[in-house]
Amino acid sequence: MSDEAADAERHREKMAKRKAVQDAEVAEKTVEKGLLIVNTGPGKGKTTAALGLMLRALGRGWRVACVQFIKGGWDTGERHAIQAFGTQVSWHTLGEGFTWETQDKARDIAACRHAWARAEALMADPTIRLLVLDELNIALRYDYLDLAEVVATLQARRPDLHVVVTGRNAKPALIEAADLVTEMGSVKHHFAAGVKAQEGIEF
Repeated sequence: MSDEAADAERHREKMAKRKAVQDAEVAEKTVEKGLLIVNTGPGKGKTTAALGLMLRALGRGWRVACVQFIKGGWDTGERHAIQAFGTQVSWHTLGEGFTWETQDKARDIAACRHAWARAEALMADPTIRLLVLDELNIALRYDYLDLAEVVATLQARRPDLHVVVTGRNAKPALIEAADLVTEMGSVKHHFAAGVKAQEGIEF
């Protein structure tokens, strides 16, 4: 047997063993449930990841929803794209801009409470399979919403509803309640090099 053939055979045997282990691990997983997913951390990509999951769900024919806390009525690419799905998506941008833009705490709190009320209504809608609560972590960070109430409501949601929460500085209580937490790290960011937010990349 040539060295090349022997190497190919070793690789085949290694991958066969790997597949057997992987298949056994997958077979052990039998629970099916709605997940509470948290995307947090200082790195870019938290909302982008949530929108990618939304796209996957749409591809499966699910009805999905998004409530955007904090973010104002920006003209974003995702909003244009989502419109193509019609009533399959329920999209609500209910913030008025980041808190340093409004500089009005009472107004920020009122906007966040309005957005949370909309989120609760969507959680009660049995046609919604996936709900993205974009920048909810920011609203919780500034105590614009009651953390205990939010976590309790998320935990009490119907068992087949998937919820994705995004934003920096996720509270420990929310992390504890979540099924999946991903922290986006910031290794390098073009903003630090003077590159502005660009259409199609940031919005």
